[in-house]
Amino acid sequence: MLLQGIFPPITTPFYPDGNVYFKKLESNVERYSRTPVAGIVVLGSTGEAILLSDQERRDALKAAREAAAPNKVLIAGTGIESAIETLRLTEYAAELGYDVAMVRTPHYYKKQMETANLLAFYRTVADRSPLPVMIYNFPQATGYDMPAEVVCELAEHPNLIGIKESSGAVEKVRKMVEGTRHIKRNVTVTETFEAVTPRMLAVASAGPNNGGGELVQVGAMSGSSDIKPSSSAVTVVGKMKTRQKEVGFQVMVGAAQKLHPSLEAGAVGAILAFACPSPTACYEIYAAWKEGDAELARLKQERIIKAAQRVVGDLGVPGIKHGMDFNGYFGGPSRLPFLPLMADLKTEVEQLLADVRN
Repeated sequence: MLLQGIFPPITTPFYPDGNVYFKKLESNVERYSRTPVAGIVVLGSTGEAILLSDQERRDALKAAREAAAPNKVLIAGTGIESAIETLRLTEYAAELGYDVAMVRTPHYYKKQMETANLLAFYRTVADRSPLPVMIYNFPQATGYDMPAEVVCELAEHPNLIGIKESSGAVEKVRKMVEGTRHIKRNVTVTETFEAVTPRMLAVASAGPNNGGGELVQVGAMSGSSDIKPSSSAVTVVGKMKTRQKEVGFQVMVGAAQKLHPSLEAGAVGAILAFACPSPTACYEIYAAWKEGDAELARLKQERIIKAAQRVVGDLGVPGIKHGMDFNGYFGGPSRLPFLPLMADLKTEVEQLLADVRN
């Protein structure tokens, strides 16, 4: 399926006593659904997924899924240290209707995480996963940085469709894009080349009264009987018009302060913690780049560099959550071992975000 655009990896709200505040999670998702982001990532690093119980992860996936707009791509962070537990959570996400599984690199046994281990882990997950799989490389958190050569080897697997590369290394992005350029896959998109998922098609084919929609090729309706699938052939599913688009292995990035240069290097979009407090500011960089206005993209990028580096890179989840509170979302407290921000740091976050659109 198609991955492009900006995705916020949503935070997990908590009550002061540490329990998950599901109503606020739903409220945040509903608000993100009204922004121009392409989709939503649940249970990423910003979501403190590693600090949640298995039941809390499942409940968070369910709450976010039910609150999200039907046209947003839904990515579930399902990576756990073992392949079998990763698959169990991935299967649950598929049952809920998620579109993609994002699987972080196992990292606890770092000395044993050789190339053969990672190849076996991801191939096993991809072989058995009911969802297309994204690799998630976040060396700042895991202490393990998956080499570009390993990513390129894994990219040959038909169910490994992309990577979230959060190292911030633009040259590595370029290397992965070049190393996977030969991979070509056809995916279904809308008539205007936006992402379409099996979940979206199921809703479209059900029709407004769940009466069962009809799938018809536009060419067939005009009298042509020898229509062949191509990027120009339009198919109607209920009220949705779709076509085919060729994509490669899709590289997405996770460093907002390097978004524009990463796009220039071949990334197709980004999953950005900075998009949690400021989704529109991140989207504007992507939109300007997509429209070919490099100067505007550069200016929009310059505007957020300092805030993104400080709020996300230095202050982490507590900084992101306070930024969300400041920009009208619910951030709230984080779980220990995170500590709340002191007053001076809260003021600094507010000053950095004062001129950044949310």
